[in-house]
Amino acid sequence: MLKNYFKVAFRHLWRNKFPSIINIVGLSIGLAVCLLITLFVVDEWSYDRYNVAANRIIRINTDWVVNGNVLDAPFAPPPMGPALVKEYPYFENEVRIKNNGFMSIKKVNETVVEPNCFFADPGLFEVFTLPMIAGNPKTALVQPNSIVLSEQTAKKYFNSTNIIGKTLLDDNSNVYNITGVIKDVPAQSHFHFHIIKAISGWAESQTNVWLNPDVTTYLLLKPGVSEKTVNTCVAQLTRKYLGPQIQTLTHSSLDALVQRGDRIGFTTIPLTRIHLYSTFRQEFEPSGSVELVYVFIIIAALILLIACFNFVNLATAFSAGRAKEIGVRKVLGSDRSGLIVQFQLESVLTCLFAAIVALFISFFLLPFFNNLSGKQISLLHLLSSWWIWPATLLVPVVVGLLAGIYPAFFLSSLLPTHVLKGKFVTDLKGSFLRNSLVIMQFTAANILIIGTMVIYSQLGYIRNKKLGYNREQVLVIKNISLMGSHTQAFKDQVLQIPGVQMATATSVLPTSSNWEDYIYFKDPSLHIDKTIPLSTGRIDADYIRTMGMEMAKGRDFSPIPGFDSSSMIINETAASLLGYADPLNQSLYEDSIHVYHIIGVVRDFNVGSLRNKTKPIALTLSGRKSIMAFRINTENTAPIIDQVKNRFYGMDRMEGQPFSYSFLDDVFNNLYRSEQRSGKLISFFAFLAILIGCMGLFGLITFATGQRAKEIGIRKVLGAGTGSIMALLSRNFLFLILVAILISFPLSWWAMNQWLQNFAYRTNIKWWVFAIAGISSIAITLLTISVQTLKAALSNPIGSLRSE
Repeated sequence: MLKNYFKVAFRHLWRNKFPSIINIVGLSIGLAVCLLITLFVVDEWSYDRYNVAANRIIRINTDWVVNGNVLDAPFAPPPMGPALVKEYPYFENEVRIKNNGFMSIKKVNETVVEPNCFFADPGLFEVFTLPMIAGNPKTALVQPNSIVLSEQTAKKYFNSTNIIGKTLLDDNSNVYNITGVIKDVPAQSHFHFHIIKAISGWAESQTNVWLNPDVTTYLLLKPGVSEKTVNTCVAQLTRKYLGPQIQTLTHSSLDALVQRGDRIGFTTIPLTRIHLYSTFRQEFEPSGSVELVYVFIIIAALILLIACFNFVNLATAFSAGRAKEIGVRKVLGSDRSGLIVQFQLESVLTCLFAAIVALFISFFLLPFFNNLSGKQISLLHLLSSWWIWPATLLVPVVVGLLAGIYPAFFLSSLLPTHVLKGKFVTDLKGSFLRNSLVIMQFTAANILIIGTMVIYSQLGYIRNKKLGYNREQVLVIKNISLMGSHTQAFKDQVLQIPGVQMATATSVLPTSSNWEDYIYFKDPSLHIDKTIPLSTGRIDADYIRTMGMEMAKGRDFSPIPGFDSSSMIINETAASLLGYADPLNQSLYEDSIHVYHIIGVVRDFNVGSLRNKTKPIALTLSGRKSIMAFRINTENTAPIIDQVKNRFYGMDRMEGQPFSYSFLDDVFNNLYRSEQRSGKLISFFAFLAILIGCMGLFGLITFATGQRAKEIGIRKVLGAGTGSIMALLSRNFLFLILVAILISFPLSWWAMNQWLQNFAYRTNIKWWVFAIAGISSIAITLLTISVQTLKAALSNPIGSLRSE
């Protein structure tokens, strides 16, 4: 019996090639999209889960509110981690990690800059799963001059991982003993190490200062310890140790701060939530977005539903061709359950064929998908996962059963007395379910179209918004700190190059995320009521001019060395926060020793991305310079870059160093790489959704013209023109698309308005976005059905009426 079911199913699929191909192609595209999105979602959710104890690792974050200003960051005071482990029985170990930026390593006759260099406690290898290829993880980071390399870094400098006991020399002639080599950190990690130094070599790690949270602290909890317990311990230690230091510095207790609406505290976040849920701009690496993951899951479900709707629509629409078959089989004794099994089997077989095609489509689309998403996902790696093959088999079976339920029960319910007498007629106009499915298909497609347009509209708004600085034609050179005292000489030499207008040496750019938050006081009493938190940039005297910023009042820094060493320039937001009628010549106190005099107010400029509002900013002069930026004025930048490069390598200590440069506008655009990728991916998915929907429409219009062939013939004989015939066949479909458009408008407006809330500065959703989306849907519908409607309208009525 089962063999007969399969034989009939294959025979039906082979004889009805047109609807079968549409169903298989549509389902295969839907399944391929689901597979690609599954790859993306699995990759995002797998971050940091390579750690054996991932569910017991937690990080401490700063959560301060001072005078209404929020100071939050993924940092804790250096003493907090050790104190928690020492005073409470809930923790197995802790590790403090401090980003050291890069390390300049002397290699033969050259100096190489190695990025991703960190300080860490010896507990690093107990908290995190970082397998050691060579060395002892318990002692590798005990001595101050100890250093551990990643496998890639070890092979880069020594062509081997068997290097325990060897040394590395930095550009300051500090000698580091290599005490370990670890396997490279997996790609799905929120940090990646190339070099790890013992944190005991960082002097501030030994201090007992709780007022300066500047180290990332992770705790390994004992089994069964809850996050609530950790927060209680952190709050107790904050009151015990930070409270007295706050009292000494500001003459105010923590309780008094709380009463006036301030907050000096710390929060926690589980390791497995950092990548998708953290919003801190000071993360080791850019975070993901759980909202984007959910959006992609919804998109996958929508596209798969659209493909299933196609199946149901076409199966029921083309059921007229099987009506007599069903009637004959019922007369010959087939019961309804047997017919249901037959039709369900045909549905499942169609889905299995589609699944096979989907695997091939996914394989060929994966490089394109990786390029759009910024991932490095391997399909072969996925296929080696234990769950993929059961899922590949189970999903098509489930989809096939669900998609085939309505056609199976509908077809098996036909009465043989009706179908054998020719009384059974299917009609597109009378099928509420079929029309509803078409509406849902194009509602989803319209939402994707509108979403894509809003995303690109916001990105265009970002590119064109006045930022308070000019990001065009600014060449940025890194690794300047290695020049030391020769930095000014390099700057002067580059300024002599034709086309180079201005230059600045600095530690921060407007696009940087490493602006430091400092708390200043408005008078020497250093009382908490007189505090003002400011994001502080250490710059040189040419910074404001080079960045194209404007002064609102006062003056810029003087170029005379040492003249403005204790001066400060604030932005308009900071000036408003201070509350002075005129902030010029007022003083701000960093502590009892460091006092700054305000000499000017610069117009507000945006720091980082437009997701955040303009922060109160202070600019001070500093000798720390890691970046140099040059404003150039030429269409042909290549010769200037070559000349800058020659002067770069002409400086002492720079031979062999990597010449790393970028343009400020490119750096700015990179801040919105996630949104750009999201826009491209959603555009891609919108195209596929429309393609699947159009395939279904094409199949339905083919069926409709076939069903109404005699009606069309009679109308033509009676004088109906080609235009009226096309309008007759298109009218019902256009009505369905219009309904879909009207439903999609409020849904897409709500969804995209929610997305825009992520930006402090955002565009408004324009009316023309909906107009373009609606017109596009109508145009696509007309284009899809025009081939068949025109063919039917131009057909010779003799062919359809010769039997009458």
